[in-house]
Order: sequence, then C-alpha cells, then structure tokens
Amino acid sequence: MKTPAAAPFPYAEFDGHPATEDDLRTAVFFNYGHFTAMQVRAGRVRGLGLHLDRLDSANRALFELPLAGERVRELIRHALGSAGSVDASVRVHGFLPPGDSATTVMVTVRGPARMPTDPKSMMSVPYARTLPHLKRPGEFGQTYYAHLASRAGFDDAALTLPDGSVTEGSFTNIGFWDGDSVVWPQAPALRGITMALLEQEFPGAGIRSRHRPVTLDGLGSYRSAFVTNSQGIAPVRRIDEAAFTVDEELMKRLDAAYERAPWDTI
Repeated sequence: MKTPAAAPFPYAEFDGHPATEDDLRTAVFFNYGHFTAMQVRAGRVRGLGLHLDRLDSANRALFELPLAGERVRELIRHALGSAGSVDASVRVHGFLPPGDSATTVMVTVRGPARMPTDPKSMMSVPYARTLPHLKRPGEFGQTYYAHLASRAGFDDAALTLPDGSVTEGSFTNIGFWDGDSVVWPQAPALRGITMALLEQEFPGAGIRSRHRPVTLDGLGSYRSAFVTNSQGIAPVRRIDEAAFTVDEELMKRLDAAYERAPWDTI
C-alpha cells in the first residue's frame, strides 16, 4: 500500500479542512484580522503560550470574541499532520467574515525558515503602524517601506515617529547594546515573541535589558544593534549612516539566551 503523498507547500486549512476557493476568497478579499507566525521543529515551538495569548488578545480586541488556545493547538496539529511536516513555518490567522458569529481560523504551513545571520543595513523611514501592538495581515506601509529600502540598497527599513524615535523594523524588533545592557526602544511597537522570550531568558543568562527612548540622532551612543523575529536573530551593521560594531560575542550571548527558552509541544 502506497503512503499518501504530503500536501504541497504552501498548505492552508480553514477551521481544520483543506482550503477551498471560497475560503481563500475570504483571506484575499476580507483581510481584516490578525495572525501569529512561528517556527515549528519536531512538532514543537518556543513560546507557544505567548502565541496563543497573542491570538486570544487580538481576537478579543478586533472581534470581542475569545479564541481558545486548545482549539488553536488542535488546528495547528491537524494542519501539520495533513501537510506531512513536523518542521515548518506556521502562521495562524483569525478572521470574522461579514455575517459570521464565530472566528474563522486559517493555518498555513510552509517549509522551515531561519533568518540569515549576515549583518543588516537599515534605512530609517517615517512610518508608524496603526495599533502596532496587534499583528495583522496586509500591512501595506511596512511592505512598501521595506521595498523602498531594498531599492535604495538596504536590507530593511527602520520605522520612526515624527520626532525621530525608532520603533521597530518593517517586520522585526530592534535591540541596541550600550556596552552594559540591551536597550529596547520605548515606543509603540509590536512585542515580538522572540523579543519576549529573550527578555524572559536574559536574567538567567546574565544579560541586563531595559526600555528607553531611542532616537536617530542618538544612535551614536550605542555600540551594537540587532533585529529579531520569528525566524531568529541577526546583527545590524548600520542604520542610515550610523555604523555599529558587529559584536560576535554579543551575538553568541543573545543566541545562547534564546536557546535557553524551552520548546513546547503543540
């Protein structure tokens, strides 16, 4: 008897069934919703509770409805099983199409990914996201400025407020090293899961961290910088003309702190 072939990537399920054309129309034409992105290895993910809390909190904020964590876990497990994958990039989206009274959950499965660790260059851009604490699909501004930075020869964009305050990258959090502590910008931004896990693990790794305003004209006070997202951590070599030292020892310490975070079974 032949083993069934794994579903092709990218694979998508809506509420536990393979995506139909009608389902995909929901995602394409009605993208008012929220999501979280995670890297799954051997059926496990770091910070699963943080992902589930993010989804539930965003669902309540947007739709005034809870989103049960156990239901989300079951849907992720089902999608991974259907895709025939235990190592994957997974996204969980919540939608509430017009006329519906329950949240539709879309789970997408792609191949596993990891952020390239080559030092990044970032171009500052004047952009602040609406409700930045919510992770939402279809963020035109972030995508536009990321492409604008790429066309200018940079790897990414650094989002800034009108007063020059740095908030985050186009799809990353930004951290700075002043020689003593990791400094996260004290500004409206999404609190990424990797960032949250680092903050959780820093005390045990002997790393101090704090939040304070970071401005473009004050970048010279920092020795090093780095970015984080669901795919990992990478150093930053410059923002505009402000250059940073690529501190290999610091990056090892950050990686070690992240590796301390436990894996949770989905």
